[in-house]
Amino acid sequence: MSDSPFPLEPTAAAAQAAIREEFAFFGDWSERYQYLIDLGRKLPPFPEAWKTEANRLHGCQSRVWVVTEGDAARLDIHAASDSAIVSGLVYLALRVYSGRSAAEILATPADYIADIGLAKHLSPTRNNGLAALLALIRERARAAAG
Repeated sequence: MSDSPFPLEPTAAAAQAAIREEFAFFGDWSERYQYLIDLGRKLPPFPEAWKTEANRLHGCQSRVWVVTEGDAARLDIHAASDSAIVSGLVYLALRVYSGRSAAEILATPADYIADIGLAKHLSPTRNNGLAALLALIRERARAAAG
């Protein structure tokens, strides 16, 4: 299933810069949360058959499923959540990391989270879930890199 829209930008760094720019446009966090929800609606379809316990991300209060495909040259990440805001967080992570090489994924810290003030405005459980998602992406990239 490679009909993923990601990557949108040529590099993970460019994706993070675009995210910073977009979030800077909004004046307050209610607008940013609405934007996150809107981004979550743009996630590509996630097959029901993939919503299994084996693909479930643990450490997140919401239900999140993650499937990765590819190899060290290009790792495609597919994910979905049952929560609107978490879907937006998933979209941002996929925008930065999906469709990139394992080396680029491993070399790119998720700076956008602090840069846009996300960590300060998420509940502890959402922060934990986001950390679990990012850790899983890095783990899969390490495995792909061999």
